[in-house]
Amino acid sequence: TMQSSGHRFRDVEHHPLLAENDSYDSSSSEADMAERVWFIRDGCGMVCAIMTWLLVVYADFVVTFVMLLPSKDFWYSVINGVLFNCLAVLALSSHLRTMLTDPGAVPKGNATKEYMDNLQLKPGEVIYKCPKCCSIKPERAHHCSICKRCIRKMDHHCPWVNNCVGEKNQRFFVLFTMYIALISAHALVLCGFQFFSCVRGQWTECSDFSPPVTVILMIFLCLEGFLFLTFTAVMFGTQIHSICNDETEIERLKSEKPTWERRLRWEGMKSVFGGQPSLLWINPFAGFPIRRLLLRAKKGGPEFSV
Repeated sequence: TMQSSGHRFRDVEHHPLLAENDSYDSSSSEADMAERVWFIRDGCGMVCAIMTWLLVVYADFVVTFVMLLPSKDFWYSVINGVLFNCLAVLALSSHLRTMLTDPGAVPKGNATKEYMDNLQLKPGEVIYKCPKCCSIKPERAHHCSICKRCIRKMDHHCPWVNNCVGEKNQRFFVLFTMYIALISAHALVLCGFQFFSCVRGQWTECSDFSPPVTVILMIFLCLEGFLFLTFTAVMFGTQIHSICNDETEIERLKSEKPTWERRLRWEGMKSVFGGQPSLLWINPFAGFPIRRLLLRAKKGGPEFSV
């Protein structure tokens, strides 16, 4: 514990503050961050993210070309094809927005004397500094060793989206788990109908592929659908429970006693999804900064930040 500027400064380790002449402009730093695309350069995370896309594309291929297009029922193929592909687009869009959205990272190196003086802290007030990224940690922020940043209301780091789930992207992660669960359930139902129709009729007529290839493709799709449905449905339920209780997964695992005023259930949902309940809650494109990205592209293309 060190005395500085009339307030107490706590740190987990002894780590010196940045030099006073190393000025830190929080407003300019956050403005620069807003113009950049958030992306974590983690090998494992990037492989998992690519695998997620490939598995969704594989499911779409089997559903479209193995089950729906060879079907003799036109409206059955059209309705299920449109529904499945719409869910796939929503799932992948939610995945992209989760992966490329700043989860609520605290600016690096803002633990300077000048910046702390600007906080107008009361005498004796305790603040905390992260010794790993040299930033002042807000309440409920945790340091991620993969992102190498402190994340506000960090829930967990998910390799499947190659990003932390935090204050600013939890909504997109919830939508991602919901749409993957829906698309997995839809694929399993279609597989059931397809097996039934093939067994009842002729295997050579129920698909454009040979019977052995058709069976292998559908078995892999059933395994994928069952695993993804189980995983994402549990994760979706866990996230909704955490939001309603205003408690992150890290806080629950550490059994941290809340020092903040917990929101009521609907207040927690509205704080994450924004505003009153509406269709915008399930729209991953809502709030997409297309105008800002276009302006940034005209200036010379987007920059990446970690």
